Amino acid sequence: MAKINKTKYALLGVLNTMSGSGYDIKKFCDSSISHFWNENYGHIYPVLQKMEKEGLITKQVEQTEGRPSKNVYSITEKGREELKNWLLSPVENEPHRSELLLKIFWSKDIPVKNIIENIENEKEECKSNLQHYREVENFLKSNKHEIGEKNRTLWLITLNFGVHDEEAKIKWCEETIQTLKSIK
Repeated sequence: MAKINKTKYALLGVLNTMSGSGYDIKKFCDSSISHFWNENYGHIYPVLQKMEKEGLITKQVEQTEGRPSKNVYSITEKGREELKNWLLSPVENEPHRSELLLKIFWSKDIPVKNIIENIENEKEECKSNLQHYREVENFLKSNKHEIGEKNRTLWLITLNFGVHDEEAKIKWCEETIQTLKSIK
């Protein structure tokens, strides 16, 4: 079975939340879903063009004084229906990709201290992500941003997944470092 390009659904989700330019969409992705779903401009713009041709979104050119005009995209009813159908379909499991695990797996000829260094760097990155998640959680719970109770709950649930994931990775890093120190 052919894999479906999920960028379309990520963009439909954004446009179901707000209308915006490609830049606005990327900015929204970076500030919301980037910890579990990454989109880049190289994916966004071609998919926006394709979705416009499919009638899933519309494009309106906005003129701004002293600046170049910009394309503002909005979701259509057809786009909402497509998004809803995808959201209701079963999740397609995809293999997890980790450069760290790939490097560890093939590191038999690398000094243990270098492997530990990579794991310590991962642990620090996880701690940083965990701190960021806590800040986002506080922001969402502060009610300063009116997104609706259901959206807030759904966003907090995905954030909680990230918290648990980072906590588990930190624990794994600590255990792995101890194990590696024993084989020096």
